[in-house]
Order: sequence, then C-alpha cells, then structure tokens
Amino acid sequence: MISVKINGVNVEVEKGTSILDAAKKLNINLPTLCHMYMVDGKTRNCKGTCRVCVVEVEGWHGLVPACATEVSEGMSIKTNSLKAIRARRTIVELLLSNHPKDCLNCDKNMNCELQKLASDLGVEENKYEGEKVKFDLDVSDGFVMDREKCILCRRCVTACNDIQKVHAITVANRGFETNISTFSNDSINETNCTYCGQCVAVCPTGALREKSDYKKVWEILDDNNKYVVVQIAPAVRSALAEEFGLEPGELSTGKIVTALKLLSFDSVFDTNFAADLTIMEEANEFIERFTLGENLPLITSCCPAWINYSESNYYDNLNLVSSCKSPQQMFGAIAKNYLPQELSIKRENLAVVSIMPCIAKKHEANRKEMQDIDGIKDVDLVITTRELAKIIKEAGIDIVNLHDSEFDNPLGMSSGAGTIFGTSGGVMEAALRTAYEWITGKELEKIDFENVRGLEGIKEAKVDLNGKEVNVAVVSSLGNAKKIMDEIKYGNSKYHFIEVMACPGGCIDGGGQPFIKSNRDVLKKRMNSIYNEDKNKVIRKSHENPMIQKLYKDYLQKPNSYIAHHILHVNYKRI
Repeated sequence: MISVKINGVNVEVEKGTSILDAAKKLNINLPTLCHMYMVDGKTRNCKGTCRVCVVEVEGWHGLVPACATEVSEGMSIKTNSLKAIRARRTIVELLLSNHPKDCLNCDKNMNCELQKLASDLGVEENKYEGEKVKFDLDVSDGFVMDREKCILCRRCVTACNDIQKVHAITVANRGFETNISTFSNDSINETNCTYCGQCVAVCPTGALREKSDYKKVWEILDDNNKYVVVQIAPAVRSALAEEFGLEPGELSTGKIVTALKLLSFDSVFDTNFAADLTIMEEANEFIERFTLGENLPLITSCCPAWINYSESNYYDNLNLVSSCKSPQQMFGAIAKNYLPQELSIKRENLAVVSIMPCIAKKHEANRKEMQDIDGIKDVDLVITTRELAKIIKEAGIDIVNLHDSEFDNPLGMSSGAGTIFGTSGGVMEAALRTAYEWITGKELEKIDFENVRGLEGIKEAKVDLNGKEVNVAVVSSLGNAKKIMDEIKYGNSKYHFIEVMACPGGCIDGGGQPFIKSNRDVLKKRMNSIYNEDKNKVIRKSHENPMIQKLYKDYLQKPNSYIAHHILHVNYKRI
C-alpha cells in the first residue's frame, strides 16, 4: 500500500493505482473523456489524450493527467486548485472550438459527455474561433460516422481493436489532420466492420451513432394501405426503463405493449415467439448433427454481427454455423408467409417493424438472403431501444403510468426459454432444455443451466444427454469468439455446441441499448430482469409453447420440413 495526500487528506491505495482512482477513494470524481473501463471490466482506454482530468502535484513541473499518472509514496495532489480548474475549462473550450454547434440536431443531445462536461465546468461562451476540421458523413448500413464531432478520445478504437478484435478503425494522420478512420480511408461499408455497435456504445459525443430510422415508423403507421405489425426483442424490455429515469427492468413488458398499441400498431407481437421457433429448428439441427457426428461443433446464428465476423474471418468453417435465421428474421418470414392467411390481408400490404437492442439488426434486415425471390423483405424496418424511447416521448405517452396489456396472437405467446435469448447463455440454455427432453424422452428435472449464465466472456459446461457427454461453450464479444474459433481452426476444439454473441454480455449490451459507459452493474440488473421474467413464466420450454405447436400443425408441419427449411433457414457464405 502507498500513502498519498489528496487535497490535504491522507489516503492509502495499492501500488500502481492512478491518481484518478485514488481520488475516487475520497469521493472525488475527476472529469474524464478519454478514460474508460470497457465492459469486460479489465480493458482500459486511457491514453491521457483529452487532458481534462489534469491535477497539480506538489513539486512537479506543470499539470499531469490523473488517469495516466500513477501515485507514488508521499505524493501530495491538488485536484481542485485554481490552476487545474482553469486548465480543464480551457481544454474543454478548445475542444468546443473545433466542434459543430448543432446540439439540437445531434442524436446525443442531452446525453453527450462533452456537453455535460462543458456545463459542469461553467463554459458559457465560445472563446476560441478558428478553422474547423471538415469531413463528409460516412453512412453505413448500421451506423453513421461523423468525424467533425470526434474529440479523439480513442474509446471506439479500443472497443473495436482490443475488445472485438475487428480492427475496422484506427487513428490516422497527425496534428490538426488527426482523425479516426478506416485503414485505407475507405467507407465503413468497405471494411470488415460487423456493425456490432460497440464503438457507438462508448462514444462520448455524436461522432458515432446508429443510423436513425425511427421517423420512418411514423410514415409507415400513417400509410392506410399498410397493416403494420411490430415485434420487440427481450433485451429491449430489460433496458427501456433507463430512458425514462428508472432502474433496468423496472418497466413491465405489459406497459411497453400498451405503449406500442397506443402508437397505433395494428398488432403487437413478441420476438420471443420467434426465439421459441428458433429453438425448435436449432435444437433439431443439433440433434441431427450430434447423432451423425457431422459438422460439429454446431455454432449458433442468432447474432448478425457474429455472422458478419465469421463470413469475413472464418469462412472455411461456415459449415459449422447453424443454418437457422435469427429470431428477428424468423419472425419476419413467418409474418409475411403465415399471417396474411390468418388475418385475411394481402401479403404486400403487411409491414413488419422490429425493435431491437442491436445496430447490426439494421444491416441484417437488408441482406439479400433475408428477402424472397420477389424482393419482399422479411423485416421492413428496424429501430433500436433508444429510437423506441424517442418515439414514445414524441407521442407524449406517459409509459411509466400505463396499465399492462397482453401481446396479440398468434405470434405473441412465448416461453421463458425465448425470454432468456436476451442475455449471454440464453440461447444455449433454451436449446438444452428442448434438446434434453427430445433426446431422452424424459422431463427435465432441473430446468436452470446455471453454468452458462453470467457476464464472463467464455463459459463452459458439460451436459449428459442419454449417457452421452456434450461439451458446450457460451462466448460473448468477438474477441473471445476469435479465441474459440482459432481452436476450431487448428483442430483443438473439444466442444459440440457453441453459442456466440458479438456484444459483451449478449444483447443486453447491444449497440442500440441506452448508454451506460460500460457499467457492469447496470448489465447485471438487465440480465437479472430477464431471468426473473423467465422464472415467472408458466411455460419455460420452447417446445411446450402451444402457439408454436399450432404453427407447426397448421403450416410448418415439423422442424426442418421443406417449408420450414425454405423460409426459416439460410446459407451463409464468404464475403
């Protein structure tokens, strides 16, 4: 332990502690922009680049960045000296001098760390005028890069390169021309970007943001020729409350359904229904492969960012990836092919809107594989959790005080197994609940597979299926997926079944979720709300969902039938 003095108060901290963390021991939260612990809780973005956390150290020449300076024995630090306060204010004023003054038009307005810091430091005028950097917007299938709003904190680079191991973006040039760019200065669409959105999740300003589509929802709803249905993913329900100042999971699913009905959607359905449908197809696929001993390990295909990553980096192993579409796309396919006859409407008049925690879902819905030969897309429009909150606020709906409503049917009933898709390990657990009973013919006594739960990046479990041992792995973050895929690539894998989610912690940490600055405590609350909803469900296994059973009886016949394979499965290929 090391003894230091901060603002005249003695405090003991471990050797290697930064001044920033030492100050927190005394409840002093120094302002930062570049400093951030990533969502894995271990990786730190701390380049000392923004300098807004500068402090004064007795006997040292000049000010030092608290985030990048370790304490030493006997150090005397002043965090609130006039010199430090003035320097921070000047640094923020200089950042603003090269920043667009269009807060009202920015998606990050009222949620921008630079904006808040300027307010906290009492920056009331623009003291410095001069040349500003000029860049064109880079609009991709999932998000927008607006480099004129970039403050060069490099958080996005750390998320993309150190956590996700995608390496789509980097720091380019020097001096006034420094910017965050792709390696060949190409558009994001021309890189190996997976659209996972983790760069968006950590950006402190509006330099990186999802491609905004929520205003199109109003246009679709205003079209009297369209019968508009909406599906909402489980992770959205675990986080939407945060956009209204509540704790994660505090808004009931029933209140959200009511809000969607007040927005005039013709039918409000549940993505969890499609998650149950996914399990019917995927569990069957696993049993066939495991029985034959072919194309193992089976790797889940629910996460579109993971699919993008595997197509770019592990195309020789695409035979291992499940051919099942994601729940979003399965829902769209069933809606477009089954609902018209159930609701007595024309297929071309049906529009499907998805509410997802994920930016990559926008890209997924636009893939050619996700439309039929007539060019009709499974899903017409995708908005994120944040975009849904904007729509509700625009409509003036007091969602907190709404009564509960039920989902519509036939695509509104779901099991607890469908619910847990929203967190890392949920797809695996849901599949095991069904696969176990199908293989053994026995009722599963302990329905909770706790070994695959939690926020750890790689989780393992062994499951006995009728005397045969099945090794499973649950992976979240593309960086961890790379570790597992490299084992497979070099013939060192022991697994039979692998779940992969691109975002750390799964969909609860999707790129379209409310911003939390990688707060793991918030992620745990989101995760717990999902497991609580599963626990309170009457039906907790996908194959016991009566609406799923009816769908197979009336339309799909059986898992992997000709019709099921035609509309619910897809072949992924190298890109």
